[in-house]
Amino acid sequence: MLFDNFKFAFKTRKAWWYTATSRSRARFARTTLGSFWLGFSNLLSIATLGIVYGTVFSVEDFQSYFIYLGFGLVIWNTISASISNSPNLFAYNSSNIKNMNLKPIFYTLEEWSFQLQTFVQSFILVFFVFIFFKFTLINNILIYSWIPFLNLFIFIYWFPVIVCLISIRFTDVAQLVPIVLQLVFLISPILYRKESLGSLDWITNLNFIYQILDPLRDSIINGSINYQNSILLLIFNFIGLFFTIRLLNFESKRLPFLL
Repeated sequence: MLFDNFKFAFKTRKAWWYTATSRSRARFARTTLGSFWLGFSNLLSIATLGIVYGTVFSVEDFQSYFIYLGFGLVIWNTISASISNSPNLFAYNSSNIKNMNLKPIFYTLEEWSFQLQTFVQSFILVFFVFIFFKFTLINNILIYSWIPFLNLFIFIYWFPVIVCLISIRFTDVAQLVPIVLQLVFLISPILYRKESLGSLDWITNLNFIYQILDPLRDSIINGSINYQNSILLLIFNFIGLFFTIRLLNFESKRLPFLL
């Protein structure tokens, strides 16, 4: 049965990728700039927050801080959006789940594809702006960022699906998720450097979302990667993915009755 899910996902890959693409296009259907707005809105946020928090934290090198903040926000926005949309994923598709002969994994892959496309559209513009200030970013991303990117992409599939499956049985989770995400954002060194936490820097070791974000950001900016930690994290993500597919397969038959 587990293999059947993977087979179905591969067989329908064009369909769930297309529906995700259609959602992306529909979002900016009547706008002049189209998906450019994703990157542009991120740049506005980076500029505004960079000036404000750079002043608050008395940053000496604003150029480095803007790059640090920028990549942190783009990665965080993707993780946050993936998780925050997950509790109601099956509820939004309840009619299709009850009336169409499509496995629930289809809707999880569609949402994952949508988040991937949003990330790429946001990331590309921010990246191309930043290479004018630090050209070595190109070399860094091509050589050092492969495993951290893979960790991000796998994580934003399996973890939101776990949250989604839990939310079906415990609907209060949908109210709890945005609160937890806000708290995680505040305690994560995104707007500020990790060194600013001082003796509280141990918090970042317990923050598993930050463990996805920080290696990717560091590999892009500094061209450095801890291969041992990255591979261990990759193994953890594959275990999470395997467990998630099994759980989704187990809940699939009950899903129409839970919605």
